[in-house]
Amino acid sequence: MVNAPFADRHIPLFSIPDYVVFALMLLICTGIGVYHAFAKGGQKTTRQFLLADRQMQILPVAMSLLASFMSAITVLGTPAETYKYGTMYLMFMLSYLLMGMAAAHIYMPVFFNLGITSAYEYLQRRFSGGVRRMGSAIFMLQMIMYMGIVLYAPSLALEAVTGMNVWAAVLSLGIICTFYTTIGGMKAVLWTDTFQVCVMIAGFLAVIIQGSINLGGFNHIWETAYNGSRLEFYNFDPDPRIRHSSWSVHVGGTFMWLAIFGVNQAQVQRYLTVNNLKKAQIALYLNVIGLWLIVILATLCGLVLYAFYKDCDPIVAGYISTSDQLMPLIVMEILSHLKGMPGVFVSCVFAGALSTMSSGLNSLSAVTLEDFVRPVKKDLTERQYTLISKLLVALFGGLMMLMAYVSSFMGGVLQAALSIFGMIGGPLLGLFSLGILFPWANVWGAYAGTITGFVLVFWVGIGAQVYKPPVFKPPISTAGCPLANVTTTAMANMTTMAMTTFTGTTMEPVTLGGYRPVSYEGLSDLHKYWYSISYLYYSVIAVLAVLIIGLIVSFATGAQDPKELDPRLITPFFDTVCCCFPGRWREKLRCNVRHDEAEEYRRREEDEKKAADAEMGDVEMNGDVEKNGDVKIRNGSAGSKRHANGSINEDRVSMNLEQHDSKL
Repeated sequence: MVNAPFADRHIPLFSIPDYVVFALMLLICTGIGVYHAFAKGGQKTTRQFLLADRQMQILPVAMSLLASFMSAITVLGTPAETYKYGTMYLMFMLSYLLMGMAAAHIYMPVFFNLGITSAYEYLQRRFSGGVRRMGSAIFMLQMIMYMGIVLYAPSLALEAVTGMNVWAAVLSLGIICTFYTTIGGMKAVLWTDTFQVCVMIAGFLAVIIQGSINLGGFNHIWETAYNGSRLEFYNFDPDPRIRHSSWSVHVGGTFMWLAIFGVNQAQVQRYLTVNNLKKAQIALYLNVIGLWLIVILATLCGLVLYAFYKDCDPIVAGYISTSDQLMPLIVMEILSHLKGMPGVFVSCVFAGALSTMSSGLNSLSAVTLEDFVRPVKKDLTERQYTLISKLLVALFGGLMMLMAYVSSFMGGVLQAALSIFGMIGGPLLGLFSLGILFPWANVWGAYAGTITGFVLVFWVGIGAQVYKPPVFKPPISTAGCPLANVTTTAMANMTTMAMTTFTGTTMEPVTLGGYRPVSYEGLSDLHKYWYSISYLYYSVIAVLAVLIIGLIVSFATGAQDPKELDPRLITPFFDTVCCCFPGRWREKLRCNVRHDEAEEYRRREEDEKKAADAEMGDVEMNGDVEKNGDVKIRNGSAGSKRHANGSINEDRVSMNLEQHDSKL
């Protein structure tokens, strides 16, 4: 509803061509899922359903890595972030590069060398089954909360431009995504992600190009952003309470994104769909380039938003209710004359949401199956395990739609999503880092560090939600909004209020970098110094807490002897970063971890798995024969099958393999 004293503003709604374009995008996504449900015999095994049989190529994996967390939140939230706060978010580009290097060379090799499906299987091999289940439960909480936000955001956008009820949109989008993920498995997820990235880029370009035409060229847009204090590319003030400074973006941002691309199951599972480490690393670096492209396009869209609405803020005027509806609003105002183009943009938003949700649903299914179902139900057939995986996707799809309702109370989608990454992903990154980087850490240190990290980061995160920290916002104006029977004096008062609501200062150009004052007067010490810490530091706080407390408790309770560890569980950090050092120097830096014996451990594991295959084969040959008369015996190391007169289901064998793995 429009706020007084402003007049109604005519905002076009969807036309029939827009609906056709939007429906076509959903149809293509569904068609990809249906195709992979039946192509080459369908998804008959959990390896095919969850890992695409580890036969995917680099490009779709890179595109899926990009799409998984560059979702509708990016399409809606990043331009709105630029409109409200400025361009500092663009500086995440350096964080993406640092994250990619760390993930590719520190974390990824460990998961590949172990050949695991669930990233949390690492925690069992390194610490214990209890730590593994704790890590899995944390991940599940993170993804369910995040996917709820991802589902709610585009539904809110669709309501703004079509008048469709937001909850009808939530249900329809959630059901479509759950359907094609359930039947198509990981291959459907990867290829729909590839298609959806292309749709996202097309939507961004449409807004940037048409906006530049309408506003007289991009030079004018840039000049307007400069005059409106929206250009900021560095701020080296070390105060951790500054929401986006160079320190918080580069340091805090690196930790936050590393929690996603380094140890998050949704991303690790994508790495493992290719057949060797080098391909996975190439895919990750291509993903970094894609992240740069997406964040640049989203920031440029934000500058177009500001140039278009600089004299009439649509939130203050009441044309929209939240900043996340800014992008749909400008699309309908500048693209509605091009029939079908608003449909392209809304498809862009929904494509981002679908890619993230499908990735999350598939990874949640994998974690639940591997970490909770298999250890309890060890005597099911492979076909039964695959059916359970699909049912789990449907179950989590329902929970995702329920969480979307909760998300409607969280405010701006971008900061809400990134806060979740910090509050939940941070302790997980700390737990994996404790195990991968510090060979002395033991199970008690893992428990103590993770719990401490959670307590600290939830304390500051929830406190910041209750006691909102003061944040600098550049000025806004309503001087150009159409009026409804109001005097000039009343309009001047309304404009002054809009310009001083957030800043209390006059509009002065700020470019490149500058001091942006915020007043903390009248706040308690806890509110001033703890709850006001930038949300980007949540991951840093969590990781440091896990590492410090984890190591202290480990040494206090009897540190792990590095010589007794499987060397594949510890990343050869100094071999990677100090590769030019003499061999004997690097030997000392290995802290007694026997990395030169990693191949021996691998061969020993393969031999034990083969022995387990043979042992289980003898048992199954005597009575557990499937109806088709083919006996399948699993080769645990390579996943190949040997045929005899009957068929042994693979997962009867995996029961014994888990016992052998836990002994290593």
